[in-house]
This record gives sequence, C-alpha cells and structure tokens, in this order.
Amino acid sequence: MSSNRPNEVTSWLASQREAMLALLEEVVNIDSGSYDKPGVDAVGERFKRFFAEHDIPVSTVPDETFGEAIKAEVAGPGGANRPIVLMGHRDTVFPKGEAGRRPFRIENGRAYGPGVCDMKAGLVMNAFVLAAYKKFGGSPAPLIGLITSDEEIGSLSCRPVIEETARSARAVLNSEPGRPSGNVVTGRKGGVFMKMEVFGKAAHSGGNFEQGVSAIGELAHKIVALHAITDLPRGTTVNVGLVSGGQSVNTVAPLAECQIDLRYITPPDRADAMRRIEEIVARATVPGTIAKLEIKGEFKPLVQDEGAKALFQAYQGAMKELGRPLGGEFTGGCADSGFTASVGCPTLCAVGPVGGKAHSPEEYLEVESFVPRAQAMALTIARLA
Repeated sequence: MSSNRPNEVTSWLASQREAMLALLEEVVNIDSGSYDKPGVDAVGERFKRFFAEHDIPVSTVPDETFGEAIKAEVAGPGGANRPIVLMGHRDTVFPKGEAGRRPFRIENGRAYGPGVCDMKAGLVMNAFVLAAYKKFGGSPAPLIGLITSDEEIGSLSCRPVIEETARSARAVLNSEPGRPSGNVVTGRKGGVFMKMEVFGKAAHSGGNFEQGVSAIGELAHKIVALHAITDLPRGTTVNVGLVSGGQSVNTVAPLAECQIDLRYITPPDRADAMRRIEEIVARATVPGTIAKLEIKGEFKPLVQDEGAKALFQAYQGAMKELGRPLGGEFTGGCADSGFTASVGCPTLCAVGPVGGKAHSPEEYLEVESFVPRAQAMALTIARLA
C-alpha cells in the first residue's frame, strides 16, 4: 500500500461533504420501516446503485419477509488477510408516510428526517469510505460494507448473516450514531424481548363469579414479581411495557398477556434473570392459572475484550490525529454490534456521524461531524492494517 494513500483517502472524503448530504437526503426521503420490505429494499437499491457507480461489487442475501442483506466489498491484499467490516442497518422505526410528512431538511447545522442519524448517515459514511479506498487503489485490508435490514426489530433475518460475516473478520466498525457528546460506544447491554401469556377460566362476573379463574389477576401478581428482578446497581432491568387481556368487563378474564423487556450487562446476568423469570412463569398465585413464555427477539451484549479495547484505541488515535479527542461510553441500548462481539470479533460501535434523539420526531444529525467521522474510519482502517 502506498504510504500516502490514507492522506489521499481523507483528502478526497473532505471534498465529498455535499455529495454525502445529497445521498443522505435521498435515502432519508424513502420510508423504510422494518416491516416495509419494499421501502427497505428501495433504500438498498439506492446504495447498490452508488456502489455500481464506484465499481464496487455487491452480493445480496434475499429474504421473503424482510429486506435483503447487502454486502459491498473492496479488495485488499490476498492470502489470509481477514476483512474489516463496516456495518449498519437501513430500517427505521417510523411508519409509512413519515418521510413525506417530515422530509429531510438542514437547519442551523443539523439535519432532520426519519432515520437521519439512526442510521442512514452511518450507511452513507460507510459507502463513501468504501468508495474512497476503491478510488485510490484498494484498501490495506479487505473491506466489507454490510447493510442489514431489520435491526430495529431484533435482526430476525439478518442475525445469521451478521454473525457469519463477523466470524471471519478481524474487526467490525458499526456506524450507529456517535453519541451527542461525540463519544463512541464501547459497551452495550444485551436485551431479551418476551411475551408471556396467562390462561385462566371464563365465568360471568355476577352470576357465577366463583367459578372463574382470573388470568388478569394472576398477571398482576406476575408483573409485580417481574419488576422486582430489576437491580439497578447490577445493571439489570425488567420492564413490562405492554399488557392486554380479558373478554368483557362482566367476564372473569380467561386470558391475559404482557410483553417483557429484559436488559443486562453480562451473560451471567442474563442467565440469573431468565431463571427468575421462568420461576415466576411457572409459579401460580391465583390457583388454576397457567402461564407460557415465548422469546420474541434478542440482542447480545457488547462486552469490551482486549481486541475491542485495541480497536477503540486505534480509533481514538485516529480522532486525535484529526484534532478531535473523544472517549468511550456504555449504553443500555442494544445493537447489532452485540452479535459481532458475541462471536469473538473485536467490535466498536457508534462510529457514525454524531446525532441524537433517535426514534423521535426531533431526531437530528450534526452535519459538521459527517466528514471527520468518515476520515476517522478511514484512518482507523489504515492503522488496523
């Protein structure tokens, strides 16, 4: 590799600010909620067109229900040189029509629009870093740009692709938005998302009340017990976020259900919390009720091992070289970076452009951070190789 290539790459990226924002505007203005397969794939098609324009080969993993997974590859030296993965998701949490209601705009140095920082800006940044290395003769190590389609609902279809890609990689840079502080994320909680159903027996609440068995009554006891698992000093939280049940106001409820969100820091924390949850499910306070638990989705925790620590130090050094010192943060939010870390690949998260208030109408991106974060990624790649 030419010793001057990182400088060529970063100089070119500095000239691409308006092009980055133009592409970002296009993809933000396409609705791509996780369950909107046509919209998610339309965003994917726009990125595939970008890669074709820059002569970057692309492969896809189709899915009948969700958007396809996309891999864009820039070659590096041959042999056993393992790739560096630039990762991100293109689905959002917003309903169809949201992009039309509040399209992309820039105001007072911030860009707005659905998914602008979480995480379409990160994907645009990744695409331009791939294009930069392709333009100047290839990367010092093979690069894979992995664009997934369903992170916001737990990566139901893309998790196998993510894990398979990470197993053969030397490092993963996940371009979730940089923290409002400018920091990156070095640790994340894991999450388990569950549904619990409680079954009782219907009876008329006036005529034969005593023959009924209230599933709602049992669910109430279970919710109190579930919330008691929360241990804030340990970093374990259990939240029952949705409840439903009953047949009518004058019927003893034959059925009730709730949805449970468990967050934890380490795998042993998960094992302990799940054991206690399963005990609550099995134990009946209201005689005659039974309950059933189903795991609907799960994220693994991002735990910083020695490899991830070295990756963070390489990125931190790149940012310092750009005159932008930063630190690492821990967050309770989950991301695909937990899957890559869980298979043993050094992973750093939230290396995308800086933004905040994700999942809300106030979601924003700091426009000024776009180029420096792209340059930092490019320099980190050079440092790792």
